[in-house]
Amino acid sequence: MFRSKAFSLLKLIPLMPGQSNLAYKYIHPAIASHGHRCHRRSMDYRQGYKTCPRSAEGQTISTPQTKVMAEEELPGVLILDIGGTHGVLENLAPLLKKHFRLITMKEFLENKKEMSKKIQSVFVFECRPTVDRELLESLPNLKVIGNSGVGVDHLDLKMISNFGVKVTNTPHAVADSTADIGMALMLASARRLVEGCQIAVSPDTKCFAVDWLGVEVTRATLGIVGMGSIGYKVAQRARAFNMRILYHNRNRRRKEEEEAVGAHYCEKMEDLLQQSDFVMLVVNLTPETHKLIGKKELGLMKPTATLINISRGAVIDQDALVEALQNKVIRAAALDVTYPEPLPRDHPLLKLNNIIITPHIGTATVQAIRMMAEEAIANMLAVLNGQPIPSEVFPK
Repeated sequence: MFRSKAFSLLKLIPLMPGQSNLAYKYIHPAIASHGHRCHRRSMDYRQGYKTCPRSAEGQTISTPQTKVMAEEELPGVLILDIGGTHGVLENLAPLLKKHFRLITMKEFLENKKEMSKKIQSVFVFECRPTVDRELLESLPNLKVIGNSGVGVDHLDLKMISNFGVKVTNTPHAVADSTADIGMALMLASARRLVEGCQIAVSPDTKCFAVDWLGVEVTRATLGIVGMGSIGYKVAQRARAFNMRILYHNRNRRRKEEEEAVGAHYCEKMEDLLQQSDFVMLVVNLTPETHKLIGKKELGLMKPTATLINISRGAVIDQDALVEALQNKVIRAAALDVTYPEPLPRDHPLLKLNNIIITPHIGTATVQAIRMMAEEAIANMLAVLNGQPIPSEVFPK
């Protein structure tokens, strides 16, 4: 709703040559930072406008260009580090420096008395830093926690709210990349791509078996559990495969939205499970969705069906899934998320040949990582500047 206002807070930096590849996310899995509100200055902050090459949806947007301020005058942002195992990605640091004064965690811990006064925001990426009571109590001027990503199950929303702190997330930046990985997992599982690659490169392969077969995605029935922005983008992609699309959601979509993708609403999830060839989970992890798919739900699925999870690992009862895959209750599973991550190396899911597991790479693209940071920064700046908050998350 307020997305255009959010991005108007940012002066976007074009992607630079040599930006990190997909694996970079795993070299540097965490970004954590805090920022504070600038006090009113006597300086004249005149604004011009710059036309940016793209928005999170690939559309051209205009954003305000603020007069360059000295580093001390920028809002301070606490980060774990720049580079290293858990630091801010080096190619994101210039974006942060455009809007914040960077303060490392080491600097904060060495000078808590001074630095704690400057920190009015926390930037959480890949569930880091841990926002607990001790941290909240040490930041008396904290105003907002900007989560980079959609899921906020790692944040105690009620506790944070009790401190008078707002929480935001980035649903717009992640929708396309996460929908893409859902489609990729469905196609890879249906056509047995991982097994096929292993056969093709194995030194033991003498010939290709003619009876080594997968199943069709085209014209199959896809059941989407959770029809938010990501689920809807999955439906848009699935329509191109002439799939029959069923969905279950807390709230039914408007008729015109359903017709646009050819989706049919199932008020009861059980009806969706019984009819679908592929079931894709696209829900937030909440107390209500914890172990949403268990032994009973797996038993309702077709024996030829595939379960795909691009939400959170704990949405599935993994013990029940192991049993269902071993006993061929369902055909296969494809998971981008597990609980925990990574799974213990002796976990039974890792020993099955009818499952694909990827290392939580739904948003692991150069573009998505940058847009997540941009959207998180926009959210934090909106709070600090007293403007409408594009993507605020409220405790239930």
